[in-house]
Amino acid sequence: MPSLSESRHPSLLEVVPVLPVVVLERLSDAVPVARALVAGGLPAIELTLRTPVALDAIRAIADEVPEILVGAGTVVAPGQAKEAADAGAGFLVSPGCTPTLLGAMADTGLPFLPGTATVSEALAVLEAGYASMKFFPAEASGGVDYLRSVASPVPTARFCPTGGITAASAPTYLALPNVGCVGGSWLTPAAVLDSGDWSRVEALARAAAGLR
Repeated sequence: MPSLSESRHPSLLEVVPVLPVVVLERLSDAVPVARALVAGGLPAIELTLRTPVALDAIRAIADEVPEILVGAGTVVAPGQAKEAADAGAGFLVSPGCTPTLLGAMADTGLPFLPGTATVSEALAVLEAGYASMKFFPAEASGGVDYLRSVASPVPTARFCPTGGITAASAPTYLALPNVGCVGGSWLTPAAVLDSGDWSRVEALARAAAGLR
């Protein structure tokens, strides 16, 4: 299977400094939140496959907001990889990784970030030919101290840490040599989505876009 570095796709870690991780309960929120993120300078969104509307939301964004790179997160089963690709996802993200799941994501031809939480898991992903990966759950798994510790012994691994990261802690992560971007759910808090305050999402995105 080809690695991301060997494919036609640029590394997902270089697209935005903060990858918005979004859980949508209402399909009607999909297009407005995507447009707000783009307006704020973050042309990427990871929609988690945690709700019944997720795949339809990916379709809607892919169709109506072509200026944003829409991806599917929380890919936990091989079949979900194909479903997300068929819905129009431009990338995939998993919270963890098995050889079967890795193969299924690779088979879609999309760039992806396989999830890792330990050095052994990172080494397994590297052995499969992939240098870009997700570090999850970041704060619970050692956070900045962990990533700083593994930078020297595993220098080729690069991470998108996600899980418990805030606007305040993101710059510390982004300063690490083995971090390309961070995943952030603080850009689209549930209360803001419920209220439809898209100007607030745009403002949070603008602040995050300035972190790189």
